Amino acid sequence: MPETATRSAALIEQESRYGAHNYHPLDVVCTKGEGIWLTDVDGKRYMDFLAAYSAVNQGHNHPRIAEALIRQAKTLALTSRAFRNDQFPPLLEKLCKLTGFDKALLMNSGAEAVETALKAMRKWAYDVKKVPYPEAEIVVAEGNFHGRTTTIVGFSTDPDSTSRFGPFTPGFRIVPYGDLAAVEAAIGPKTAAIFVEPIQGEGGVIIPPDGYLKGLREIADRTKCLLVLDEIQSGLGRTGKLFAFEHEGIRPDGVTIGKALSGGYYPVSAFLASNAVMDVFTPGIHGSTYGGNPLACAVASEALDVLVEEKLVERAAELGVHLEARLRTMKTGKVEAIRVRGLWAGVQLKLSAGPARPYCYQLKDRGMLCKDTHAQTIRLAPPLVITREEIDWAVDQLEAVLA
Repeated sequence: MPETATRSAALIEQESRYGAHNYHPLDVVCTKGEGIWLTDVDGKRYMDFLAAYSAVNQGHNHPRIAEALIRQAKTLALTSRAFRNDQFPPLLEKLCKLTGFDKALLMNSGAEAVETALKAMRKWAYDVKKVPYPEAEIVVAEGNFHGRTTTIVGFSTDPDSTSRFGPFTPGFRIVPYGDLAAVEAAIGPKTAAIFVEPIQGEGGVIIPPDGYLKGLREIADRTKCLLVLDEIQSGLGRTGKLFAFEHEGIRPDGVTIGKALSGGYYPVSAFLASNAVMDVFTPGIHGSTYGGNPLACAVASEALDVLVEEKLVERAAELGVHLEARLRTMKTGKVEAIRVRGLWAGVQLKLSAGPARPYCYQLKDRGMLCKDTHAQTIRLAPPLVITREEIDWAVDQLEAVLA
């Protein structure tokens, strides 16, 4: 066996022996990334069509973000929120001016941003709407994915997420995704908020019916509850807009972001909201030692600048049209449905084609990395720096394995 192959197998065995078995990754051991390309320990290059679940929208190892990280790491990395730092206020202003929200609360992981949003929704219900404590309810959608904390998986409908982790936090009403009538029926005087993904990424890039978000906004306004959206995967350019909600011309009361906020360099997330929502937070009731640390802020600030100055949002819109056209002209009888919004696609296979995972392995062997989700769907989400020619090559590979 070649030495490099021995190294790859040894690393996989080492991970299996000493690590918890809470993931089932494809058997490729990456060691280097640049742009849309990953290189494994055997020296083989792969086109990345997952982008770390949209965390590396700016491309792997973007030099500007790398330089910002190194520069700040040599200056000051962490103070905790016990003291102030000079990187935090400028990022807050940049985020608010870019997104149009009044205030931002920085955390680390996407799940932390969601937990922050859930706290805000409930506290707003008690402090502003005057819902009796502790009876506030939040309306959520079937097929959701918002993270893996105990509270969050408690309102998941995925058996793998909820597997013997109860008892779960009460106060959630689960309704079918895309069904406005079901949302309306679930809302009552104790409803704090409607909380959904504008597109369900983990669910298989599930795009709701046209008018769904507008309908949610109208229902929330009429029933005097909040509308909060999870844009951790869909936000920051993935769909060809800064936020997916912009496709329907609405504004939520709050939004969660993460992943691409750091360009893949460092865990940074945020909850963005109006003053009316964010002002329910007072000193001491919520926070994080690392949230808003200077290293994270310097990285996130540069990652946002790259997104804007390199026009990656506009690039996703333009190339997303080409990606969809190429996917829809594939010659294959194995595809049940194709869903595309910007540079984000779900290729759902017919049951007769078998599960999606073996096709992902075939694509890996051809030099393309992507991921299956919910058994039958191949999820496609390349870094936004991809070119038209690279999209053509990737779709050629997909068409070949689905022939």
